Amino acid sequence: MPRRNRYLILLACALLLLAGCQKGHKEESAASAPALAAARVKVMPVRREGAGAQIELLGTVEPVDRAVIAAKVTGTIDRLPVRLGSSVQKGQLLVALTANEIAAKLRQAQTQQEQAKRNLDRETRLLAKDASTPETVKSMAEAYRIAQAGYREAQTMAGYTSITAPFAGQVTAKPASVGDLATPGAPLLVLENNRHLQVVTAVPEALVVSIRPGDRLAIRIPAADLTTTGTVAEVAPAADPASRTAPVKIDLAASTKLRSGQFARIAIAGDAGDAGDTLFVPATALVPYGQMERLFVARDNKAELRLVRTGMHRDGLVEILAGLNPGETVVVAGAAQLVDGQPLEIAP
Repeated sequence: MPRRNRYLILLACALLLLAGCQKGHKEESAASAPALAAARVKVMPVRREGAGAQIELLGTVEPVDRAVIAAKVTGTIDRLPVRLGSSVQKGQLLVALTANEIAAKLRQAQTQQEQAKRNLDRETRLLAKDASTPETVKSMAEAYRIAQAGYREAQTMAGYTSITAPFAGQVTAKPASVGDLATPGAPLLVLENNRHLQVVTAVPEALVVSIRPGDRLAIRIPAADLTTTGTVAEVAPAADPASRTAPVKIDLAASTKLRSGQFARIAIAGDAGDAGDTLFVPATALVPYGQMERLFVARDNKAELRLVRTGMHRDGLVEILAGLNPGETVVVAGAAQLVDGQPLEIAP
């Protein structure tokens, strides 16, 4: 047999032997890998319906009147006769400052005014005796008016050392204490009118055009276990280009259960003309993973992982903007522990 033929035969045998070894290794690996156990889950078809049903938005309870109390002049806090949570009346003293420089300027301005008044009176008497001139009296009168203006300015500055409540309300924050140095613009107290509250929410631009001041909207405040109806007070004329939403303020009726900062849910009717254009799944179908939202589709009794993009939430349902097709079946219970490709046992 020629030498070349013997070489080809040996090469073919080596390749066959190598292929057999690799096949055996793959079979051994497949046999050693544990099979995924079937997971018992509940499924539901994707719901395709319109956004014309009730849409739920999220909001926050806020006071209509809220003021951050700050000083207009620099001074040391001498008195702070209110506590955190204190109820105050309009005009009640909140903060008293000690400002020696302002007090000194007030005394100086008062002295200058009194001196200018004496000079004016003296020249007026001398003019009556022809011992002065009208020009001198006029000059003294102008000096007196300037002194009066300086005294009024000093009085105004001195008035800034006492800060009173601009409206009746409750002290909800108190970052300052007696002895602190108050500087212009630095917050000393926060005063809120806890008797007149509202809900502030951000409404999508497609829905805000249908909302008008005076409209009545259903509001649910879970922390207060309160369901009520609010009146739309303000609607922003422009939408935020970043979020594509516009702020809306809804006045609430007085209630002892309400507190500033509480979470609220607002029900708004959608556009009935959009019916049949939106996919919805139960909120329990979503499996959050970091910044991503996932769910599992049941296909041939196996779990198929999908990344989806969600939209509005309403009545326990979540709008799916991308990642699903109409007619597919999603896992709605038992999805948290699933892995892609795991066999499924569908519960009735």
